[in-house]
Amino acid sequence: MKALADPDRLLGVGLVAIRAQYAIPSDFPPEVLAEAERTKRRAPAEHADRTALEFVTLDPASATDLDQAFLIEPAGADLILHYALADIGWFVPPGGAMEAEAWARGLTFYLPDGKARLYPAALSEAAASLLPDGPRPAIVASVRCDPDGRVRLAGVERAVIHSRAKLAYETVDVAEVPHLAEFAARMRRGEDARGAARIDSPEQDVERDAGGRFRLSLRPWPASATANSALSLAANIAIAEALFAAGTGLFREMPPPDERAVRRLRLTARALGLAWPENATLAQFERTLDPATPAGAAFQFAVRRAGNGAHYAPFVPGHTPWHAALGATYTHATAPMRRLADRYVLEAALAVANGHPVPENCAQAFARLPAVMDAADAREAAVERAVIDLAEAALLEGREGETFAAVVTDRDAHGARIQLSELPIVARVNARRVAAGDEVRVRLIEADPVRRSLRFVRVN
Repeated sequence: MKALADPDRLLGVGLVAIRAQYAIPSDFPPEVLAEAERTKRRAPAEHADRTALEFVTLDPASATDLDQAFLIEPAGADLILHYALADIGWFVPPGGAMEAEAWARGLTFYLPDGKARLYPAALSEAAASLLPDGPRPAIVASVRCDPDGRVRLAGVERAVIHSRAKLAYETVDVAEVPHLAEFAARMRRGEDARGAARIDSPEQDVERDAGGRFRLSLRPWPASATANSALSLAANIAIAEALFAAGTGLFREMPPPDERAVRRLRLTARALGLAWPENATLAQFERTLDPATPAGAAFQFAVRRAGNGAHYAPFVPGHTPWHAALGATYTHATAPMRRLADRYVLEAALAVANGHPVPENCAQAFARLPAVMDAADAREAAVERAVIDLAEAALLEGREGETFAAVVTDRDAHGARIQLSELPIVARVNARRVAAGDEVRVRLIEADPVRRSLRFVRVN
């Protein structure tokens, strides 16, 4: 859960309860830690020597679990991204305790007070992490990007690399990283051509104001993070297309929001004072938003809530996997230390790119992974929803009795769903004789961070 930060632990008690409710693991079993200690010194034996290449990483300054390093070079009119991805699979014995535990977890779970790792820190934040303190084994995917942002996989190899620098979002100048700004601009042109949505939700910090109340402050993504995300997008699309052409793989599919969700989002935009032209699609409207503004940020969070949700799907003959928000065939391959599926996708890409059969363990994994990863995603979404509910209740605690302007975005058997007009908060109210689109005023009756609940009544 990266959308909310709580550096001063103001939500500590509530977060402890969420961890307990959703059984977020606090540590690894002893046998998993012992296996990581045994394997962390495993020497690369199937890797080309690419230590002369000047790879760098780009992440938040505090990050130590570095999945990706990159180098971009021109090739005629194209740019080639050499994308080194942590070779976590090299350190995880098949059939061992670490592999079993990773299958049980599925993901690294992020909460505002810390994370529950997919793999032990001895690997994910040391031996396998692409830190600049020495050579590391990696799987390097080379992706060719043309001036219009179309990408294709040019090669994949196991290699030893040595990152030259750990660049930080907070301090880097994108213009000084060779070809990064141009690569990101090309990917943006590709998004526009595909009609892809753009959801760069800002991070939120929980703070106390001078009166002791909670408040949320917004931190939009820095330009460096947006540019960096273009590298992952390029690699994931290129790898997905190569795997699909080879008749194998594991893909991310996402249907577009249905008509009811789009109607609700239009009402949400109106509640937030945003002008959404009738003839503009959701994707077109999203490109006009400024996530640095409270209204733009609130709408983008609403889009995340409104989607039908992405899911994992193996290759099926005759079916083209599609991610509607990205307008592309897409996979997850670029966070192998944070998502279970990625390491198997990378192994398959390595085989396909070099004309080899996909390893049997990957083929078997692709059949099992959708259920495992979708369950992990559902758990992650539930945790995220709980954290947002906690933050919203904390934000309004002490404001009981106040009235707020809101717009009804939907109605169902449980009452009316409302979007507050001045805060990025969605709630429910038991209101009769209202319809979607109605403007209402509501009074806050209760804000309970312990139960993560809000209770409003209609006052007009």
